Amino acid sequence: MSTDTDIRPPTRFRSGEERGARIGRVLKAVGRVRTVDEELLDLIGRRFMERDEIGAALVQAMRSKTPDRPTMRQFQQALVAGINSVDDAPPALRDFFATVDTVPDWVDFDLLNRGALAYRRCGKNAADVLLQLSLLGGYRFGGPTDLLVATGALTGDMTMRRLGETQKWGVAVSEHDAMRRGGEGFQLTVHVRLMHAMVNHRFESGDRWDTAMWGLPINRTDQAATLGLFNGALLLGVRALGVRMTAADSLAIMHLWKYIGWLMGVDEDWLFDTEREQHRFNYHVLLAQGDVTPAGAQLANGIMDAQKTLHFARFPRLGRAYARARLLSMLRPFLGKEGMRDLGLPVRRPWATLGIIPNNLLRYHVLGRTGWGERSLHRRAEKARDTVMFRYFGPDQPEIGKIPQA
Repeated sequence: MSTDTDIRPPTRFRSGEERGARIGRVLKAVGRVRTVDEELLDLIGRRFMERDEIGAALVQAMRSKTPDRPTMRQFQQALVAGINSVDDAPPALRDFFATVDTVPDWVDFDLLNRGALAYRRCGKNAADVLLQLSLLGGYRFGGPTDLLVATGALTGDMTMRRLGETQKWGVAVSEHDAMRRGGEGFQLTVHVRLMHAMVNHRFESGDRWDTAMWGLPINRTDQAATLGLFNGALLLGVRALGVRMTAADSLAIMHLWKYIGWLMGVDEDWLFDTEREQHRFNYHVLLAQGDVTPAGAQLANGIMDAQKTLHFARFPRLGRAYARARLLSMLRPFLGKEGMRDLGLPVRRPWATLGIIPNNLLRYHVLGRTGWGERSLHRRAEKARDTVMFRYFGPDQPEIGKIPQA
């Protein structure tokens, strides 16, 4: 029987280390990384080859031919009404919900709500950073990008809707009490965990995925790396746009995403309480990556093309052209010329940030320190979140892709 240390990492592991170190210079500084932690890097490499076993066991049972296999309808019922509402619930379904329904001792729901409030206060800045730095910035590395192309999740006519679903999830988890058992944020997060397990099962079971090169399709390392894009990268990004983020805000947002990550199946030793710990981990993840692949440019240009499908109540053609130009302009300072060229995107002047940063400095650092200014920030942020949802979904109800019924 093999042990965890017998697992060999995929060939992409550390194949672009010099490039990753160059991209991660800021992370190295803010994470206070003096020397590379070889033990951590070794673990990162091995977990490329490991999956979320709780989710995998449920999907395996769902795909079995046994008459008592769990169904999608049972999963949905358990998700909404609790596992005890499912008559004769199959063991794999009970095991899955026994995991996600157990609240770790370290969870503080008051702190979660403070994190959600701080996150909401970022308004459109958070949506910008998630798209530009977290999502498009992540396309500079092979593996997850190649999986997205293979699944078709961010290609073709559905590109903008899939992006909207990601933004919708970010909105849902940051509502007050959203991460309590009956909250929409909790339910969507558990929903996404099952979706990831389904994608992993589908590609692991076929012959379209090169595990030796990339690791498992959705693996424990990439899951933890993705979480780092929603907390650490987000905090760095909104600050770069001039948003005031206090130490207390940072700790609260980190706590929110720590619990979200736990529900998603991220390893608990890779769930961090502080921003510095997350930045340190993210830097090592960058060292572990390979180079950019053609999938990155395909996805990035697909998003650019999809700007043509955004919804505007008035002057839609002008609005879409402006949205595309603004996106390219904001990508320049986030990704740099090299990052833009990696993704096959035209390099534009960063004119958009010339207006965003001074306005944010005034609103968050000056006016936001007053009671009136703080209330104004929250009103603007709420309006901005509604606008973002309209841009993606139009008059349709924003939602995460439905699980098919069985």
